[in-house]
Amino acid sequence: MNYRRHFESEFRRRYPRAARELAEETESRYEAIAPEVSFARTSSNPIDRRLDFCAYFLAAIQSLEARGETFDSIREYCLAVTHASVSPANAWQAWKKRLPAALMRTPLVRLIAHVMRAKGGSKGHDDGFLIRVITAPEETNGLGYGFDIVECGICKLFDRHCAGRYVTILCEVDELTSALAGLELVRGGTIARGASVCDFRFRLRSRVSGTPQSR
Repeated sequence: MNYRRHFESEFRRRYPRAARELAEETESRYEAIAPEVSFARTSSNPIDRRLDFCAYFLAAIQSLEARGETFDSIREYCLAVTHASVSPANAWQAWKKRLPAALMRTPLVRLIAHVMRAKGGSKGHDDGFLIRVITAPEETNGLGYGFDIVECGICKLFDRHCAGRYVTILCEVDELTSALAGLELVRGGTIARGASVCDFRFRLRSRVSGTPQSR
């Protein structure tokens, strides 16, 4: 639940006069939504666990929308909260986030693929995620690892609340988290934008320049 402080901090920064009211309303809305994603805490698919965070996002979006905020202003708020939430606070956290990219340079990439297939390749709940792991080098920019989200728990949750158009904001976050991991996200489409799957393919990035590396 530590992520809540980032929502509150951004409310104070952007809406100083209404920050307390927005925080309280978001908390109230989240309490109403939370039972829908309670399965995520014990789901056999660990990817489902991000749904609690996304439920809080949905509550904040509903609170801002109820006050007449535009899609663009809500997007800016959400991206600011996410950046604060996922950015490493110290060198140790930064190293952990870069570890997947480092492992992709080794045979351990096969272990990553195996773990992801075992954990995310079957549904833990009908309202959760389902992924398909891709290991063919020719389909993964030579890395031997990528995946498709076949069923998106975030889309399911937001669609139930007539908020599907906001999922595209959370799709943008994938580029940020990939970059922090030392990877460039290469994606053709997302379910939120009408594609049949969300395809995640990667390229390694240069630690110095941030530009993609060839293999």
